[in-house]
Amino acid sequence: MKNFTDDRGGGRRRSIVLAVLLASTASLVSCLNYHLIHPEVVPPRVITWADEVKSGQMLIHLEWAGPAGPGPFPTVLVHPDAGHRARHMRGVIWDLASQGYLAVAADYRRMIGGRYRRSLFAWRENSDVTAALEAARSDPRVDGSRLAALGFSQGGVFSLLIAAQAPGIRAVVAYYPVTDFKHWLSRPKPSAWHRLEFHAFESYFRRQSGARDDAEFQQMLGRASPLDQAHSIRAPVLLIHGDRDTTTPLEESERLASRLRELGREVDLLVIHDAGHVFNFKDRAKASNAWGTTLSWLRRRLEPTEP
Repeated sequence: MKNFTDDRGGGRRRSIVLAVLLASTASLVSCLNYHLIHPEVVPPRVITWADEVKSGQMLIHLEWAGPAGPGPFPTVLVHPDAGHRARHMRGVIWDLASQGYLAVAADYRRMIGGRYRRSLFAWRENSDVTAALEAARSDPRVDGSRLAALGFSQGGVFSLLIAAQAPGIRAVVAYYPVTDFKHWLSRPKPSAWHRLEFHAFESYFRRQSGARDDAEFQQMLGRASPLDQAHSIRAPVLLIHGDRDTTTPLEESERLASRLRELGREVDLLVIHDAGHVFNFKDRAKASNAWGTTLSWLRRRLEPTEP
């Protein structure tokens, strides 16, 4: 009877965690429009294709868009926010392609339990971090001397981590990234709901990580934190963050920007007034402001081909 009671209590706790995660996810993704300021159809003179690449224990799905012609073209590797896939970035990569870039969006599945599954911790080996970049480099239309990484939320984290591992990256644009996961999970929460929400996040992260103990989990959080890798980020970085983001507070970008400046790196922080998380897929005016800055900032570093 005791074992049954204990298991039932664990089941209740898991149910509560799942309910909180579902509610939090619903609040984040409700009314998201990935074509808010980006094309809803493929623009003229832009070609698209998709493919999948196996790398170690990962299966990488790639969505491509680029100008017609043999290239090579300056290339932007794009990663979506957590819970979304490369196909959700079609408007973004079509937009970039219309500006003269070859753009490729990536998502990942990892071999777990005999089949490919989606995981928050799809990257487990050092080589996983740059696997999508290396897959992109293999295309002859990619100009390997003009590479950038761009991402949103979790995708921003990925972009920064790629830059830390790949010295060939010329520019990084990260929208509202978590830059220090230990700090993000442990910081004081403004309300009971936020405390419950972040407890659910941490429980979910632990299960997804597959860590055998807390020491291994903390080590994995460190490897996933761009702030811990800041010394290896040498490319110019543009951070874009809303000042009313309660999911990933502005402090996350401010702390990374401060550290990069201490290291003598080139970094810009664009703060969007009165903007929350994933604002650029919700608010047209704020999205246009951020995207205009993104394009002009990338143009100065990659010199895209005229479409």
